[in-house]
Amino acid sequence: MADKISVDRMAAEIMKGLEEYADLTADKMKLAVTAAGKTVQKDIKDNAPKDTGAYAKSWSTKKTSENSNSLTVTVYSQNRYQIAHLLEFGHAKCGGGRVAARPHIANAEEKGVSQLEKTLKGSL
Repeated sequence: MADKISVDRMAAEIMKGLEEYADLTADKMKLAVTAAGKTVQKDIKDNAPKDTGAYAKSWSTKKTSENSNSLTVTVYSQNRYQIAHLLEFGHAKCGGGRVAARPHIANAEEKGVSQLEKTLKGSL
């Protein structure tokens, strides 16, 4: 014979289950975002123009903001940020002419976004 429960108790149990699922998916999402940030950082380091290697080594990641259901990761150059856009897009020379662009940030970003989408679709 089936047990009888009140509508209030049933609603509370459904909400409890939904909250557990939300916590589980938020944790998976945070892990995927962190992994994508590390992938972007590594890809930029691998493909950055190398003269002395200091620019490539300067790239790092950090958690910009985090709450119970979201995470923002920033990939940035710690001490060579002033030249990132010059290398990415090219620039004019003092005596005329241009220095060719060496795109390495946008390509890494695209790979990171596609990795994040693929990971989230597979795990959620």
